[in-house]
Amino acid sequence: MAVTTTLTWNGERSFQKLLGNVSLRLLYKSSVHGENTVEMQNRCCCQGPIVTVIYHSNNIFGIFMRGHSSEKSKSFIEPNDSFFFSLQKNETVEMKTVVLNSTVTISYNTSEFNISSYDKQYLVLNFSTKCICIARDLEQELRVKCNPMFSSLECEVFRVEGIKDEAGYINRITRATQHRNRLLADVRAYSPYADLVSEIRILLLGPVGSGKSSFFNSVKSIFQGHLTRQAIVGSDVTSITEQYRIYSIKDGKNGQSLPFMLCDSMGLDEEEGVGLCVDDIPHILKGCVPDRYEFSPQKPITPKHPTFITSPSLKDRIHCVAYVFDINSMDNLSPKMMAKLKQIQKEVINCGVAQVALLTKVNNCNEVLQDNFLNMNKAMISQSQIQNVNKILGIPLSRILVVENYASGREMDPLKDILILSALKQMFRAVDDFLEDLLLE
Repeated sequence: MAVTTTLTWNGERSFQKLLGNVSLRLLYKSSVHGENTVEMQNRCCCQGPIVTVIYHSNNIFGIFMRGHSSEKSKSFIEPNDSFFFSLQKNETVEMKTVVLNSTVTISYNTSEFNISSYDKQYLVLNFSTKCICIARDLEQELRVKCNPMFSSLECEVFRVEGIKDEAGYINRITRATQHRNRLLADVRAYSPYADLVSEIRILLLGPVGSGKSSFFNSVKSIFQGHLTRQAIVGSDVTSITEQYRIYSIKDGKNGQSLPFMLCDSMGLDEEEGVGLCVDDIPHILKGCVPDRYEFSPQKPITPKHPTFITSPSLKDRIHCVAYVFDINSMDNLSPKMMAKLKQIQKEVINCGVAQVALLTKVNNCNEVLQDNFLNMNKAMISQSQIQNVNKILGIPLSRILVVENYASGREMDPLKDILILSALKQMFRAVDDFLEDLLLE
């Protein structure tokens, strides 16, 4: 008879988001194979990377171990190759991780499973008393609370199959997840400068196929916890987007709207009478164009249009323009396209709106981020595509942002999230500069 795991599908997906396209094979389940840690060790030794999941009261947490000793009594786990985790239940399932920074010992006896280092006891699981002791700082970081009044306890151990065999991979990916979560908290906590507006508006402008709509989809995916495709995207030679869309972003499926909106526009074309009409730009920037306005490349909106917003307030205006480019096409912009971009930028400058540039479709996130995930690699900054943006539009290097959208694939990636969230933070800073100047005026 097959043994059924208590881990949900969403829980397993959380491991896949963190560790890549891995699969979990159940080796041990305490309620089936016996509440005996020696039996647990016998079933799990020499199995390679394993995950121990503990279900206690309303908490789900445990430890990932990259390697496992063949010794019957103890195994020694090296730092940076293992981490504690907890699964936080919300509308999706969020994983919290704590990377081990010292060598730890895993001890087994008949009823007790003990994880400790020379100066600290991290976790003790006692099957006979159905009691769990967990270090206070670890308990706080994982956001778990092991109430001794509750005696329900289940323990499962899985072999992790399909994990990348790269030196330092676990350390980097878990640190990336932690940095991603910090960025996510920063974006959630953002408040526009001096509360001049409750929500800022960021306009995405760029050539056809540059990735404007995909960027919105990617941002929404991060806050939904899974890939979404609200904005229609495609690879046609003409713009897929024909309406002006003002998208709000909700924090979770039924969560509150976050304090920023992304405004998606028709793609730019080098030819006149094709793509977004340049004469529409001033009206968009001033907040005169309503959501779902149908663009006409040969006929810009006028005050006589029935939906034209005649008296827009500060909240209706565009507060930041993000010029979006395909990084692989940046070196091949035609003179006509560059002239059109400079014409548009002149309108943006006349309105005093903040500006950033967003380069999409980067091939490898690892090439963009330094090891600390805080800044772009110097080699990346020196690339011709970034230098070209700086030369054409005069945008400072600190505001030329590089991302890889969720245009394909099925799973989330913390490195992609870091680039996208970092880009949003820079846009927020640009908007705050604009709002501060506005207040001084």
